[in-house]
Amino acid sequence: MNIVILAAGMGKRMNSSLPKVLHPLAGKPLLSHVLDTARSLSPARLCIVYGHGGAMVPEAMRAQDIAFALQEPQLGTGHAVMQALPSLDSTQATLILYGDVPLTRRDTLQRLLDSAGDDKLSVLTVDLDDPTGYGRIVREQGNIVRIVEQKDASPTQRMIREVNTGIMVVPAGYLQPWLQQLSNDNAQGEYYLTDIIARAVSVGVAVTSAHPGAVWETLGVNSKVQLAGLERTFQANQAAALLEQGVTLADPARIDIRGSLQCGRDVSIDVNCVFEGTVELGDNVTVGPNCVLRNVRVADKVSIKAFCHIEDASIGPASLVGPFARLRPGTQLGQQVHIGNFVEVKNSNIADFSKANHLAYVGDSDVGARVNIGAGVITVNYDGVNKHRTVIEDDAFVGSDCQLIAPVTVGKGSNIGAGTTLTRDAPPGKLTISRARQTVIEGWTRPTKKQKPEKQD
Repeated sequence: MNIVILAAGMGKRMNSSLPKVLHPLAGKPLLSHVLDTARSLSPARLCIVYGHGGAMVPEAMRAQDIAFALQEPQLGTGHAVMQALPSLDSTQATLILYGDVPLTRRDTLQRLLDSAGDDKLSVLTVDLDDPTGYGRIVREQGNIVRIVEQKDASPTQRMIREVNTGIMVVPAGYLQPWLQQLSNDNAQGEYYLTDIIARAVSVGVAVTSAHPGAVWETLGVNSKVQLAGLERTFQANQAAALLEQGVTLADPARIDIRGSLQCGRDVSIDVNCVFEGTVELGDNVTVGPNCVLRNVRVADKVSIKAFCHIEDASIGPASLVGPFARLRPGTQLGQQVHIGNFVEVKNSNIADFSKANHLAYVGDSDVGARVNIGAGVITVNYDGVNKHRTVIEDDAFVGSDCQLIAPVTVGKGSNIGAGTTLTRDAPPGKLTISRARQTVIEGWTRPTKKQKPEKQD
């Protein structure tokens, strides 16, 4: 089939220069959610109709499987679909979706396609307690005969609760001729796509309907208020799925998943945690409150304490991270590694049983097993132009407040005395220390502030 996604709307109520369909929901543009669902149906042709924002939409969504059609000026939904016709296969049915309706599920669209079969026009409809603003589904003897827009509806028609979502399937061979017969003789002076329903009835093409599993699947975004509401709906659905899998959430209303989160058994997640990109949590993992994890793999029995920020990193089994730790891209921790409070690790490998418990920076380093990195230790990896690596071999002990100026190697079993500035390799099994001699200055007195002269009257 063909799939057309209408994404040309201005979205005036968003009060933003960003095209409406590019506003983020759960960490990615509204239009990306629709695209993901569309691709899951394996369409033969996929076309996005854009308008407001110019090239911003094609630039953001550029991919080999997408054709783009510009709607300028914007004269209604029927006019929008007309712009896509050159990109479509006229021998295939066409599914029409909307770039600002992000939460429609694949199963719902499949039901719509099944109801259309090979030769029927099918519309996704929904019953609303308050249908204000929506096109009403007009039926005669149970059959859909037309859709009447709010501004053109009679008082009786406005009482109809079944409304059009805009999502429909048009059978092969009919879309172009029906679009060419549209008129803009209506209250808004636009070419309504919904008018093709009456065209179908007039030529004896059956019009069927399907219904979503939930009303929120059909809700669009026209304002930041509506966007925030759909964000909460999306997150509530994600939280409910995690709970069904056996994940313990301290408060299901205070978790944000902006990508993919996979959890093993007996995982516990505290409040206000954000998961971005692809995150995998193994069995018996605990995540403390106010943590951010982006593209992270966490092995079994890991404890991540409060206020940690972890990005593009891998954490080995039974390791302990935090509180207030930051693991930056390229970090790989082995088994039972301890990264404590106010420790930052970047582009480094830290092997099994090693620890940096507090106030340290480990960057561009290869740290062996059973290494102790004391408080205040810094691997000085940047010379102002280039990055250099530090190697700390197995069983080394680096005392507090040391600076390891890369490139440098701390040998196996080496001890580095507290306060050392290491500029050359430290030999294995030796104590290396670099300190100025402590001196007491006799007769020294602390300077005092000069008294300011008093102001004269």
